[in-house]
Amino acid sequence: MSGRAWGVLAVLCGAIFLEGIDVAMLNVALPSIRAELGLSTGMLSGVVSAYVLGYGGFVLLGGRAADLLGRRRMFLFWLTVFLVFSGLGGFATTGWMLLTARFVTGVAAAFLAPAGLSLITTNFAEGRVRDKALMFYAGVAAGGFSLGMVVGGLLTAFGWRWVFFVPVLVSAVLLVAAFALVRDSGVPQRVRGCFDLLGALGVTGAMLLLVYGVVRLEHPGDGPALTVATFLAGAAVLALFIANERRATAPLVRLGILRSASLVRTNLVAVLFIGSFMGFQFLATLYFQELRGWSTVQTGLAMAVLGLDAVLAPLLTPWFVRKFGNVRVILGGAVIAALAYALFLPTDLDRAYLAMLPTMLLLAIAFALVYGPLTIAGTDDIAAEEHGLAGGLLYTAIQFGAALGISVVTAVNVAAVDAGKVGMDGLRTALIVPVVAAVLAGVIAATGLRRSAVRVTEAAPEQLVHT
Repeated sequence: MSGRAWGVLAVLCGAIFLEGIDVAMLNVALPSIRAELGLSTGMLSGVVSAYVLGYGGFVLLGGRAADLLGRRRMFLFWLTVFLVFSGLGGFATTGWMLLTARFVTGVAAAFLAPAGLSLITTNFAEGRVRDKALMFYAGVAAGGFSLGMVVGGLLTAFGWRWVFFVPVLVSAVLLVAAFALVRDSGVPQRVRGCFDLLGALGVTGAMLLLVYGVVRLEHPGDGPALTVATFLAGAAVLALFIANERRATAPLVRLGILRSASLVRTNLVAVLFIGSFMGFQFLATLYFQELRGWSTVQTGLAMAVLGLDAVLAPLLTPWFVRKFGNVRVILGGAVIAALAYALFLPTDLDRAYLAMLPTMLLLAIAFALVYGPLTIAGTDDIAAEEHGLAGGLLYTAIQFGAALGISVVTAVNVAAVDAGKVGMDGLRTALIVPVVAAVLAGVIAATGLRRSAVRVTEAAPEQLVHT
């Protein structure tokens, strides 16, 4: 890789780091935001949900827009939008101002993330070079997920507005570097034929409704009928979208891409694995801050070990992938994650941090093993002109997983408390959810091994030599 190639990789990694760290930093700052702006619990929850709604509602459209309108163009434009509205969040004086800023920031991330991933897959040659670039990319993204609480805790100590202002400064530096370094691939940048406007509205409406339904799971006693109706409406709009895509001459989403077993399996694993990780992180935050009474800085430092995945992913994961293949590495990471969550189950209010450290270390290893290979598997067997769409599907799965994980553990925790299980008893009940999700992720990943074995068994002798 040339010096310029490393520069391009640094810019794209910086953008995905911002996307990964954004939500985690805000979560740590929420109590301070509530205290200064006087927000209700509903508005505070809405501030978090607004980003998820914007991201989940538009990420599939963002992936296809990168393919049709130009990856570099989309990356630069939406990085600018991310910068502007992150700054607006820092200047917010009312809940609605903050909520609007978070929603638009989520939309910007929805277009930014798949454009960045497709720039990686189309600017680096297939094989070791691309895998190396993807591992660095995924490692930095994983570091954003893991280090967000640490950075957020430190910044909140100086004032919650720095949680928004620091991303503005980083975005400005990345934007200048991107203009100078990032070039588009040879993929056509003009929409051929008419743009599928109906498809764009349909997929966005369906994603918004489904994500909103997931967010509503956090409040199981607050109008369950509306939650069910939201899911049904989302499913109905999704069905109309699929019907439109079958008839459209230039569909926004080519439905044939879903015939790729590797792509479908990768996205299911992403939903379950990310859901388990984000659900556990949320419960661990409640445990440290609300049950143990630790400060935001102490909580951040307790979770800092998770940031080791940013080091492990680019250094160790490429070697494991070359030696054992994507599927085996993903399966191993899912198994390690399930073990890590199970080790945390006996935790009580008097448990020493050293006794919890194995869980944090194992999770760092698990995330390093899974996240990078998922980004590679997400575009396996997919034509270069559809890498933006494939990236959009993967980030849709990741965002749905994050929303689903937090919402389900919250709903289970609330139900457990309502049933009389308070404090650690309620938390332990909710901690079962990440264990089950990680096990299911491992089971789905293992089906890839069975498929590979079938292909090898049925292959011709000359193909067996290659395999």
